[in-house]
Amino acid sequence: MPKNSRAAAAIVLAGLVASAVALSGCAGPDAVTDDERPVVLTTFTVLADIAENVAGDHLRIESITKPGAEIHGYEPTPGDVRKAADADLILDNGLNLEVWFAQFVDSVEVPHVVVSEDVDPIDIAEDAYAGKPNPHAWMSPANVQLYVDTMAAAFSDLDPEHADDFAANAQAYKTELQQVQDGLVADLAVLPDNERALVTCEGAFSYLARDAGLTEAYIWAVNAEQQATPRQIAATIEFVEANDVPAVFCESTVSDKAMQQVVEATGTTFGGTLYVDSLSEADGAVPTYLDLIRHDADVIVAALTGSRS
Repeated sequence: MPKNSRAAAAIVLAGLVASAVALSGCAGPDAVTDDERPVVLTTFTVLADIAENVAGDHLRIESITKPGAEIHGYEPTPGDVRKAADADLILDNGLNLEVWFAQFVDSVEVPHVVVSEDVDPIDIAEDAYAGKPNPHAWMSPANVQLYVDTMAAAFSDLDPEHADDFAANAQAYKTELQQVQDGLVADLAVLPDNERALVTCEGAFSYLARDAGLTEAYIWAVNAEQQATPRQIAATIEFVEANDVPAVFCESTVSDKAMQQVVEATGTTFGGTLYVDSLSEADGAVPTYLDLIRHDADVIVAALTGSRS
């Protein structure tokens, strides 16, 4: 975003903050709830689901964004600012993911925790964001175990009476996460080195690829505001051909049109749709984070190893 656009957005957001905080104390009858549990506000649905697994029934977890929403370019509303002002704790991913959120988090007097604080970041390799950390750390089940530990500690500070429950919930959830990680690594072990490649539309899988022993390739490094360039598509075609990559993928929140050009040019297989930035509705394909990461692992394994059911 150009500097003058950022400045304009900051002015508008500052106005939203002032208005929303002023209104938060007079929200009217509809805002009244019998649920007296502390409120934990997260920036997107993936974090909310992880947090619910750690919190159990002791905390009320809410997400700013809705299922299916694109997190990168989200534009906050006055209602979002009111939620932030009324929360007891705010969780965000960090790693520059929620730049739209940081400006008003700092304007409300609510405890704030960055759940990726213990993650070893991987830098984005190219384009305008080169050298900045890749924000998609939750796409590694190993990293999410670090998220879980950070959440458990924050929840214990917020609600010390239930600290033992938070610790037990965290451990049980981490066990499930490790099972996904171990299964992914074991299932991909049959691939020869040159086929151990994960090719996607966006470079959102750096952490998963690293932890699964895969080479990552992509059409664009971060979600593009414009269509993929011919140079980006050509580079992806060259990589797929040079490595005999058996399948390529695209994410649910972007068009797969550019990747279909790669498929047509190389004769590789389109392996399927992967989920990254958002959960689905309750009746959708990935209503929880464990559903999301298991879905992605299953789709990747099936396409790369040819073990489609």
